[in-house]
Amino acid sequence: MQWKLDTTHTQVGFSVKHMAISTVRGRFTRFDGAGETDDAGRVTKAGFTIDTASIDTNQEQRDAHLRSADFFDAEGHPTLTFTSTSVTQDGSDITIVGDFTMRGVTRSLTLKGETAPTVKDPWGMTRTALTLEGKLNRKEWGLNWNQALELGGLMVSEDVKLSIELEAIAA
Repeated sequence: MQWKLDTTHTQVGFSVKHMAISTVRGRFTRFDGAGETDDAGRVTKAGFTIDTASIDTNQEQRDAHLRSADFFDAEGHPTLTFTSTSVTQDGSDITIVGDFTMRGVTRSLTLKGETAPTVKDPWGMTRTALTLEGKLNRKEWGLNWNQALELGGLMVSEDVKLSIELEAIAA
């Protein structure tokens, strides 16, 4: 079965450590995606595209810096993409490995989480959902900007935690 991302019921978020003491969370507000399941309802393919300019950390000055060439270079690299290369599923537990492209660099990324059952909504549409988490080192994709702190540590952690809550509608 083919699935189309329901963007009104999906959240794509991330978090990083700031100054090694607190966590800053953000999200992307524009994205799209699709997937496929087999006859048994197991996910076989998944992919998404994220508009880098849609980054939102609830602080416009920081968002502008993240859109700049220091980080995402949204003008030169307007999208982030993920295309699955393998999917393993055991009951509701799922691991999706795929090619993740950011700033023109493609590397493998693993997302783990769980699937929700397939349901019919009140309007007769078939829906499902996935909750996925992952972690990446931003420097591996060329996001190198940082600032050393006087007492040690870095302004922005290299590790980025990803959190995706998605809902999909049968296409």
